Amino acid sequence: MIKLTDVVMQFPGHLALDRLNLSVEAGQVYGLLGPNGAGKSTTINLVTGLLKPTSGDIQIDGVDVVAQPERARGMLAYVSESVALYPHLTGVENLMLFSRLAGRKLYASEAYECLERAGLQGDAHARRVDTYSKGMRQKVGLAIALAKDARAVVLDEPSSGLDPSASHDLAVRVRELAASGLAVLMASHDLFRAKETCDTVGLLVQGSLRAEWAASEVKDRDLETAYLEIVTDRDPAPQGAGGK
Repeated sequence: MIKLTDVVMQFPGHLALDRLNLSVEAGQVYGLLGPNGAGKSTTINLVTGLLKPTSGDIQIDGVDVVAQPERARGMLAYVSESVALYPHLTGVENLMLFSRLAGRKLYASEAYECLERAGLQGDAHARRVDTYSKGMRQKVGLAIALAKDARAVVLDEPSSGLDPSASHDLAVRVRELAASGLAVLMASHDLFRAKETCDTVGLLVQGSLRAEWAASEVKDRDLETAYLEIVTDRDPAPQGAGGK
């Protein structure tokens, strides 16, 4: 559903991505981990069409992001670290507006349903967004993906700044998005939340995918150990985890 093949991104004096190969299937949550400067944001910007790769191929459900950017964007929803909403509008009004901007008319009843599926409590649907917590705003972002009828969702540090309860609740909602058939690519610094949320985690270091693990097959401590060893160029890998 989301597929990057031999993607290179070269900035003046800096190779941001070096032949990156990554695939996220429908129904899967893929967690892209890595330190600052690893290339996570560059990857997100390429998938969303904000950047064009130096070389390589990027597809959303078989549609080339570079050759058919409008069609590809129509299949994709993006939820940033801080979802930008109109503070003077309600959650329902924001959802209807963003759907209209995406070329889809959304009825109020559909907006309420999407917000409910995203986990936003019912008494907040008709409240102004400037009364929302960050966790509530993130759920509106997920609802926008549902309203857009997206095939794939990209999340950029979605749990950053959330308390543990809100972060766990968001993880549950993301899993539900995947269960409905969406492909979810999530960039994160949070190893343990990524393990809880994702089916697969990949470790990006200096623009290269250095390792990839099935989240269910590696313990929290092993994942942390492997992360630190690979980032600092030490050799051992966690028991039950495979390098790539």
